[in-house]
Amino acid sequence: SAEEFAAGFKKTMAFQPRVLKQNRGSSGEGIWIIKLKSGNYCKTFGERSCTDDEVLSMMEANDNHAEEHTVAELIEFCVNGRTDKSGTWTSKGVGKYLEGGKAAGGQLVDQRFCPRIVEGELRYNCVGDALVGIIHKKPKEGGISAVGGTGSIYTYYGPEEAKFKSLTTNFLEKDLAKVMPALGLAEEPIPLWWTTDFILASPEGTPAEEEKWIVGEFNCSCVGISRCLAAYCKDDTPTASVNDISKEDMEEAMKYGNLMGEKAKGILEKAK
Repeated sequence: SAEEFAAGFKKTMAFQPRVLKQNRGSSGEGIWIIKLKSGNYCKTFGERSCTDDEVLSMMEANDNHAEEHTVAELIEFCVNGRTDKSGTWTSKGVGKYLEGGKAAGGQLVDQRFCPRIVEGELRYNCVGDALVGIIHKKPKEGGISAVGGTGSIYTYYGPEEAKFKSLTTNFLEKDLAKVMPALGLAEEPIPLWWTTDFILASPEGTPAEEEKWIVGEFNCSCVGISRCLAAYCKDDTPTASVNDISKEDMEEAMKYGNLMGEKAKGILEKAK
């Protein structure tokens, strides 16, 4: 509820920098990296809650633009959108993230900010239970978000990449079978085309085999194929088309598509 969100956010925000995500967002819209402008964080969770007039320094993931708002203004924008109580917003979004309630997807995720995101995140591209590729997505210098179209740098690796062996092994062999049950979807198949975004949470210098990675998010709705980004129409590429995809990238994209067909056929046969 709006009341639960307000009370919970004031408590978490007082403790450490946050990432606030709307459930219905796409390409970083409505995903906010938020810090207290004063830096007045409490040492233990629950020690205090933010007041309505505390100022927040915010950056939206869709374009890395920055804004400042009070706690009360942010809560008003998230709940009711642009009103005389929400202040002036430069975001392209309209807020109202809780509109319609859970049944309509009106939900927010409040999670802690992992500062090593500036080094990039790892996107694991999966077709069913098969890892088909890994993308290192590094934000543009000075930015925090690595969303496509923000100047972020993408480096592509195969599923067998040695430098990520420890993470890959743990994810595929230990964690993957637990994902759907943990989401209350134990009887459902793993999505056909989905991604997992990992952010390194361990201190610098931690041995690779001891590193801890946090899942920033799972994506299984409107997931793009990064190899096809050249066909993505933006303000500076309004005439982009499938013909702009390189031969190498098209071949890789076709491999994904063919594998999706094979996995889909297997899911349908299993459901008979």
